[in-house]
Amino acid sequence: MVSVDKFAPDTGKNSSSLRRDVGLIGLMWASVGSIIGSGWLYGAQKAVVAAGPAAVISWLIGAVAIVLLALVHAELGGMFPVSGGTARYPHYAFGGLAGMSFGWFSWLQAATVAPIEVEAMIGYAGHWSFAQGFEHANGTLTPSGIAVAVLLMAVFVAVNFLGVRVLANTNSAATWWKVLIPLATIFIVAITHFHPHNFTAQSFAPFGAKGILSAISSSGIIFALLGFEQAIQLAGESKNPKRDLPRATLGSVAIGAVIYLLLQIVFIGALPLSSFAHGWAKLSYAGMSGPWAGLVTVVGLGWLGVILYLDAVVSPGGTGLIYTTTTSRVSYGLSKNGYAPKLLERTNSRGVPWFGLILSFVTGVICFLPFPSWQELVGFITSASVLMYAGAPLAFGVFRDRLPAMDRPYRLPGGSWISPLSFVVASFIIYWAGWTTLQRLGYAIIIGYVLLGSYAWYAIKKNLPNAPKLDWKAAQWLPVYIIGMGVISWQGGFGGQNHLKLWWDLLVIAVFSLGIYYWARSTAVSGQEIEQNIDSVEVVDAGGH
Repeated sequence: MVSVDKFAPDTGKNSSSLRRDVGLIGLMWASVGSIIGSGWLYGAQKAVVAAGPAAVISWLIGAVAIVLLALVHAELGGMFPVSGGTARYPHYAFGGLAGMSFGWFSWLQAATVAPIEVEAMIGYAGHWSFAQGFEHANGTLTPSGIAVAVLLMAVFVAVNFLGVRVLANTNSAATWWKVLIPLATIFIVAITHFHPHNFTAQSFAPFGAKGILSAISSSGIIFALLGFEQAIQLAGESKNPKRDLPRATLGSVAIGAVIYLLLQIVFIGALPLSSFAHGWAKLSYAGMSGPWAGLVTVVGLGWLGVILYLDAVVSPGGTGLIYTTTTSRVSYGLSKNGYAPKLLERTNSRGVPWFGLILSFVTGVICFLPFPSWQELVGFITSASVLMYAGAPLAFGVFRDRLPAMDRPYRLPGGSWISPLSFVVASFIIYWAGWTTLQRLGYAIIIGYVLLGSYAWYAIKKNLPNAPKLDWKAAQWLPVYIIGMGVISWQGGFGGQNHLKLWWDLLVIAVFSLGIYYWARSTAVSGQEIEQNIDSVEVVDAGGH
């Protein structure tokens, strides 16, 4: 039987000894600090434009979807208390090809966060006269805006090059700041400028069910709620993981969902009637550069606007720093596991993987070109993130089959049906991002397979020491799933050909996803091979969302 201690983080002289001193509050706060990030700065405005006041329903659906994924991760986190576990579970269950694929999905997810934080900073900076030429009216970057974005990415990389990791670590004080600012905004705006008639002045759901569902993926709702896994990453240091992991995971999602839901309600209620007189899709008011800060300024709370403009620099900047580090660490891990060239393992005198940082910078710059607005980047990163998370429900079912006797500090009740359901929900979220976004994600996946596949072929041919062992049989379902989701999206009504009408498209995805789930479960590697895969994976720390 696999020992949980094998997954312990390095704690000094004895890497197998765990200091289990993190309590429920510590676990929960780690996730809350990740969930309440830059998404709150834009999420409410983008969601109401996509769905009207019915955006509150979008947030509720998004919260349920995240809870399902979080429950699955809670059991897996207890079994394998390691950093970056989300990208490793598929490798354990399905071998090297799946490991390479989900490693690439993980890298895509990490590499696109820093650019989106830069977008948030630039969007709110439009309040100041010197920055008003950085964005077009539709949120895309002007040439000068792209230049500033590139400069900010360079700052993130430079700080990481110097090894100043302390600036990138979210501490308790920063978490309090990130939580108290939205809460203060909710309270102050709600008691001074809340108009209930805003919810019915125009249609409550002007774009119907399609608007409600598309807002979940494309408006920053899922992007905002992701972050629950930080408590799970600390599973190996939890005092009582069986009791505290599910509580911290669900508690953090509940806290985040309540805050975001209240932000959405208060945002709608505080809007001047004139701002949506021509419909929610054309929402506009003076000071739109920075939706929340602009709104509070318009309604006469200029002092609060100053604080929010400051927060729009501090919060995204800190997250951008963390994910620049994360991206270089994920590429380092891909190299360690034989999926990428050894060059990515090279570090400078401060132990920083310098080539990975350069690659992170180049990727960030590229992101500003095909995804020149915050909302378009959100759709991409949501799809990449959920595609990465989708591997967990698949691995969950395999471990229940192949490792039934393995110690589970937390065993998910009803896991036999929650696991396939969470995979179906993950497929829904990917689909709702829309065909245009999934096309771009598809291109990125193809690029990954060309790059990593070429290196794997070279390493195997040259018989290099760390050449990966690609298990094609156990991962035979993966290309079918990726291509199948692309075809359904292409034929569907979310930016596609609209041959698959609403509800029928969801039925097709549900049936297709369940077929993939049980196919993957049947072709997974044996229990003995799972243990071998566990031993073969390099442990690499990753940052949080």
